[in-house]
Amino acid sequence: MSENAAAIAAVTSAIEADRNWVVELTQNMVQIPTVNPKFETGATINREADLQSMLEPVLKQEGFATEQWDALPGRPNLVGEKAGDEVRSLILCGHIDVVPVGARKDWSIDPFGGEIKNGRIYGRGAIDMKSGVAACIAASRAIRKAGIDLVGRLAIHSVVDEESGGFGAMDAVKRGKLAKAVLVAEPTWGDVLPAEGGLEWARVTIRGRAAHSAWRYNEIYPQRHEAGRLEPGVNAIEIASRFIAALRLYELDRTRAQSHPLLPVGMNTINIGVVHGGAGLGENGLPMVMSNPAIIPDVAVIDLDMKFLPNENSAQYRRDFEAFVHHFAQTDAWLRDHPPTIQWELGGLHFPPMNTSVDHPLVKSLVSHKTSLGKAPEIKGFVAVCDAAHYAGAGVDGVIFGPSGDGFHGVDEYVDIESLVETTKVIAASVIDWCGVR
Repeated sequence: MSENAAAIAAVTSAIEADRNWVVELTQNMVQIPTVNPKFETGATINREADLQSMLEPVLKQEGFATEQWDALPGRPNLVGEKAGDEVRSLILCGHIDVVPVGARKDWSIDPFGGEIKNGRIYGRGAIDMKSGVAACIAASRAIRKAGIDLVGRLAIHSVVDEESGGFGAMDAVKRGKLAKAVLVAEPTWGDVLPAEGGLEWARVTIRGRAAHSAWRYNEIYPQRHEAGRLEPGVNAIEIASRFIAALRLYELDRTRAQSHPLLPVGMNTINIGVVHGGAGLGENGLPMVMSNPAIIPDVAVIDLDMKFLPNENSAQYRRDFEAFVHHFAQTDAWLRDHPPTIQWELGGLHFPPMNTSVDHPLVKSLVSHKTSLGKAPEIKGFVAVCDAAHYAGAGVDGVIFGPSGDGFHGVDEYVDIESLVETTKVIAASVIDWCGVR
C-alpha cells in the first residue's frame, strides 16, 4: 500500500468511527441563524459573527492559525491556515450566509432547529451550505487525528455574503488569501464540477424626450415642420420594447453559436430581470416619476443578468455586447444621436468564469475517491455561480464538490447524512492527494 493510500485508509476509518462529529457540527451551525442582512434583518437572524466565533476555536483546536476580519460591516470572514508548501497549497471554502426562511408556516419543522429525521438534518442552510463547511472542517480534523502531516499549505475559508454576490470571497481574494487550488463544498449531489460560466449584471439606460401625452400624435404621426410646432416627445419605453426584442435575437444568436461540453446548450442566457420606465432620471439612476401615464416617458432602465461560458472572458463578452447596443442604436434616428448607456458591474456584482481541466489532479482525485465509495460521479459544469468564480478570477484552479439534499432557497431544507459523511471522506482523501504526505 502506498504512503498516500495508507493515509487515506486511516483517515477514512477515523471519519467512520466518529461520523457523528460532522453531523453535530452541521446541526450547531444550522442552529445559529445567519440570514444575509441584505435580504432580511432582524434582532435574532443576522448572526454571522456569532457563527464565525463558534467555528474559530474549532479550527484552532485542529491546529489552524486563524484570522477574522469584517468583509462587510459587522460581517466577518474567518480563515484558518496550516503552513506548508505553496506549490501544493489548497483552500477548502464555503459560505455561512443563508437566504431568508420565508413564511415559517410553510415549514414542517423549525427552520433553525437542526432537527434530524429520516437520515436527514433539516434547517435553513443545511445543504446550502453549512454542511459543506462542516465537511471541510471534519475532513481536516480526521487528517489531524490520523497523525498525518501534509506537505502543502491547507486553508479553510468560511466566508459571508455568497448569496448576494460573493463579496466575502471577493474580499478574501483582494487580501491575497489565495492558493494553487480551491475546493468549494457547495451541494453537487456527489458530482464533480470543475467549470462554471461567468456572470455580469449590467444596466442599460435609454433616454427619450418627455412630453405631455395629449401631444403624442405629434410624435407618432407625420407632421408638417411649421413654425411654432411643439417639439415632439420620444417615448423611451417604446424604444426599450424594441431593444428587448432585438436583445432576444442577440441572445439566441449567441446561444446557438457556441456552447461548452460540460454545460447544457443555451445556458449562456441574458435575463431581463428588472425594467423601470418613467420621467426624469434621478441621481440613483432610475426614473423619478413612474406613476403618471400622462407623461411621455423619457427614461427606460433595463437591468440584465448575463451569463457567459467558462471558456469566454469578461472583456470580450462586454465588447461584444457593447457592439450589439451600438448597432441597435444605428437603426434609430433618435438613438444615433442619443445612444443607450451601459453600466457594468451593477451593484458591484461580477463573477469571472471557471474552466478547470477535467484532467486536473484535484478533479481526478475527487472522481477516483467518490467512485471508490460506490458510485462514479458525473463531471459537469455548474449552471449557476458561486464563490469558486472569485478565486478562479485570481488564477486559482477551482472545483465544486459537495453533499446531497434539497429545499435550498425553499422550505424544509435538508442535507442527507450519509452523503455528508461520504463527502467528508472524499474531501479528506483528495486533500491528502493534492497536498501530499510527509
